[in-house]
Amino acid sequence: MNSERLKIIASKISQKDIVLDVGTDHGYLSIMLKKNKLCKEVYASEISKKALETAQNNFRKYHVQIKSFLSDGFKDIPVSFNTAVIAGMGTHTILNILKDPHTPEKLIIASNNNYYLLRKNLNKMGYKIVTEEAVLENNHYYIILLCIRANQKLKKKELLYGISNNEEYYKYLIEERKKIISQVPLLKKIKLVKECLELKGLIEKK
Repeated sequence: MNSERLKIIASKISQKDIVLDVGTDHGYLSIMLKKNKLCKEVYASEISKKALETAQNNFRKYHVQIKSFLSDGFKDIPVSFNTAVIAGMGTHTILNILKDPHTPEKLIIASNNNYYLLRKNLNKMGYKIVTEEAVLENNHYYIILLCIRANQKLKKKELLYGISNNEEYYKYLIEERKKIISQVPLLKKIKLVKECLELKGLIEKK
């Protein structure tokens, strides 16, 4: 539970929030929120019965009372909530969860991949990305988005590279592109070079 990623996700929660921790996995975020009284209430859900049982065992271990539900996303949740955390899964899975008509006013999302698609669809769904943080953990950058229900139209560069303004993350993106430039066809190579120049421009603006 000493994960920097979990700490940053938790920092996006306020005292008035009633939180649903979607895909709670081991339940560590829910435990952190409950033990530290960081929100009004927290509930946990899991699509996997085995994973849910693991979380429930951890709730008992850490002596916290957290209602938990076997559920696919927002389905079969018999309680009200105004905030959802969706973390530790891919963008396509997250977007499938967000197709549900009962999405809350506030979302904290931490996807593992395809951030361009995620940002683009959040805007289409009527969510505004308020803050974005790039967190390095176990040699991998995780993007954490705080979203509220509001209109927003991000620019192309913002959709591609985000709004974190994290210089080290931008440098990481440049290096990742440089690694594959020599291995791709000419048109893709040109695209990657252009993206590297755009990222350098973002760094120089800081």
